[in-house]
Amino acid sequence: MDIKGVIHSFIDKIFQPPISFLDLAIEKLNAVNLVIAQGLNVGQYLSVFGDMPPVWQTLISSILISSVFIGGLLMFRSVMRMYYAMKSGVKWW
Repeated sequence: MDIKGVIHSFIDKIFQPPISFLDLAIEKLNAVNLVIAQGLNVGQYLSVFGDMPPVWQTLISSILISSVFIGGLLMFRSVMRMYYAMKSGVKWW
């Protein structure tokens, strides 16, 4: 028996499950990339508001944009709270 071959097969047995998992993940991500490449048509979802006058359409789009902005600010605030809590916890130790 060749010692180099035995070591090589032992290392292959150890690393085969993570490598197969990563290969599967790469395959799935490539498949997702093909679906997303088509793009998202938001107009299909907002076509209900297309019959309204332009002023009302602007109002609805402003409400949607402001809600996304406020949601982003709330997420940023919660992340900063967690950061400062962890920072003060580390300082205590």
